[in-house]
Amino acid sequence: MTSPAAPQAARAALALAIAAAFAAPAVAQTTAIDSVIVTATRTPQLASEVISDTLTISAQDIANAGVGSLTELLQRQRGLEVTRNGGPGTNASVLLRGASANQSIVLVDGVRIGSVSGGAASWNAIPLSAIDHIEIVYGPLSTLYGADAVGGVIQLFTKKGKGAPAVTAFVGAGSDATYAADAAISGGTDKVSYSLSAGKEQSDGFSATRRPSGSYNADDDGYRRKSAAGQVSFQVAPGHEVGGVFLYGDTTSDYDSGATFDAYSTQVQSNLAAYSRNRILPDWTMFVQAAKSRDKSGSYYAPGPYGGGQIDSTQTVFTWQNDIRIGSDNLQLLAEHRKEAVDGSTDALNKERSTTSYAATYSLKRGNHLVNIGARNDDSSQYGSRNTGSLGYGYRISQALRVEASYGTSFRAPTFNELYYPGYGNQRNRPEKGRNAEVGLHYSDGTTELGAVYYHNKLTDLLVNTTPCPFPSTPEHDYSWGCAYNVNKGLLEGLTLSARRTFGAFTVSADADFQDPRDETTGKRLQRRAKRHANLNVEYVNGPLTGGVEWHLSSARFDDAANRNTLGGYGIVNLYATYQFARDWSALIRWNNVAGRAYELARYYPTGGSTAFAGIRYGFK
Repeated sequence: MTSPAAPQAARAALALAIAAAFAAPAVAQTTAIDSVIVTATRTPQLASEVISDTLTISAQDIANAGVGSLTELLQRQRGLEVTRNGGPGTNASVLLRGASANQSIVLVDGVRIGSVSGGAASWNAIPLSAIDHIEIVYGPLSTLYGADAVGGVIQLFTKKGKGAPAVTAFVGAGSDATYAADAAISGGTDKVSYSLSAGKEQSDGFSATRRPSGSYNADDDGYRRKSAAGQVSFQVAPGHEVGGVFLYGDTTSDYDSGATFDAYSTQVQSNLAAYSRNRILPDWTMFVQAAKSRDKSGSYYAPGPYGGGQIDSTQTVFTWQNDIRIGSDNLQLLAEHRKEAVDGSTDALNKERSTTSYAATYSLKRGNHLVNIGARNDDSSQYGSRNTGSLGYGYRISQALRVEASYGTSFRAPTFNELYYPGYGNQRNRPEKGRNAEVGLHYSDGTTELGAVYYHNKLTDLLVNTTPCPFPSTPEHDYSWGCAYNVNKGLLEGLTLSARRTFGAFTVSADADFQDPRDETTGKRLQRRAKRHANLNVEYVNGPLTGGVEWHLSSARFDDAANRNTLGGYGIVNLYATYQFARDWSALIRWNNVAGRAYELARYYPTGGSTAFAGIRYGFK
C-alpha cells in the first residue's frame, strides 16, 4: 500500500527536472570530461555509455572528508542512508535506495566482502585512508554479481601506483582526542606498478548510548583502527598483465552493555586477490582472478570465558571473465565459483555452501541508441538454482541529453544466521526475489549536470523476524522469541533528483530523494528509512584554496518495524577547507555539525555533537 502523497510529489518533481533539463542549452558550451566506470558492466566503460544510474566519489572528495569514516562520507551521497549504533568506530549499515544492508553488495578492488553470517559489510573495519575512489551503481545487478545485488553495488578502489616513485603522508587531530596518521609509497613504469599504504587512527569518542537505554554507560566509547593496503602489477608481455591486491583493517571499538563492564567489539576485514588479464586476440580479453575475503568479528560484554564470542566468516571466489569485441559491441561471458564458510562460537553456524554461476551480457551501440541485455544462473548447494535477467535501453536525444530505461530481476540469499542460528534461523528459508523497473533522464554539457531517476522495485518472499514464529519449537531450536522466515512482500519505490553547476570559482551541487520503502504485507514503512533526504554542497576553488559547505537533511524515520518509535528528522551543516601552502604540502580543516544538532540514526544511540578536525598532508596531487 503506497501513500498517495508520495507518487504526486514524485511526479511533480520529475516534471520539474525534465523541464529544467530541456531548458538547458542544447549545445555544449564546454567539453565535459567523460569519466570511466567499471562496476556497472564489470569492464571499463565511458560514463556516457552506461545505462545504469551511477555515482563516483573522487579522490579529492575523499581528501576533503578529513579522517572521518566511510559511512560518514556515504551518508552525504544521493540514494544512500546510514544507520549507526554510536560513534564513527561502531557498527554501521548502509542502505541503498531503501534496501537493507544485506540487500546490496560491497566490493573492494573487485573482491566481494561482508559477513556470511549476517550478510552485511563491516564498514567500521575499512580504512578510508586506503581508498582512492568509490563507484556506486544503483539498481539490481544480480545478472552481473549474483545474490544480494538487490539495491545496488558499492565498489571501493584502493590506491594504485603510476609514474615516478612518490611518498604521501598525512597526520591530523581533532575533537574527542581523535588522532590519525597514514603514509604511502607508490610508483610505476611501463612494466610494473606498485602501491603500499598503512595507517592508524584512534579516538576517545563519546558515550555510545543515552538514557533510558538499558545498556547505558556514562563512559566514553572510542575506537582504535590500524590498516594496510597494497597493489602490484606486472606487464609480462604486451597485452598480458598479472598482479595482486590486498587490504587489511583491524578495529577495536568500545560500546555500552550496562554500567558494570566496559564492553568492546573487534572487527578484522582482510582481502587478498591474484589476477591475470590477457589479450588473447585483438578483440578478446580474458580476466582470471582468485580472491579470498575474511570478516572476523567479536563482541565482549561481560568478564569471563562466556562473556562474549566471535564469528569468523570467509568467502573464496574464482572468476573467469571474457570480453569479446564485435565491432562496437561487447559480448561478456562469465563463469564464477564462490564458497562461503562460517567458523563461529556457535557450532550450529559452522556451515559452508558453494555457488557456481554462469552469465552472459551483450552491449551494443547504434548511433544514438544503447542496449544492454544479460542473463545469469546461480546454482547453490544450499538454496538451489536461481535465474536472473536484465534489459536496458538508452537514447541520446542530443549531445548533452539522454534518456534511459531498464528492467531487471534480482535475489538475496538467506544469511547463515537466517538459516542456522539457534532459535532464530530455519533451513527452509528461501531467497528473497526482486523485480525492478526504472526510467532516468540525464543532462550534461560540461558546466551543468541534471538527473532524474524513478525506480519501482517489487520484492517477494521478504525475510522477516516476528513473534510468534510459525515453526514449532524443537529441542534444538527454541522459537519462543521469534524467528526469521519468508512471509512478506516489499516495495522500494522512489525518485532521485540531482543537479550540479559551475559558476566561475563556485560549484553548486544538490540532490534529493523522495522514496517510499514499505513492507506491503503490513503496510508499514521499512525500519530506519526516511521518506525524504537531501544534500546541498557549495564549493569554492581559488588557486591553492578550496573551501566548502555541506548541508545534509533527512525527514523522520521509524526505529522499529511496527512504526511505533520515531527517530526525528534532522539537518546538519559541515564546513571544510584545504590550503596548499607549498608545492607538496597542504593543510586541511573540517568542522562537522557546526550547530551541534542532536540527532539519532538508531534509537538511544547519539551521534555526537559539533566536532572539528585538522591535519597536514604531504604529497597529495
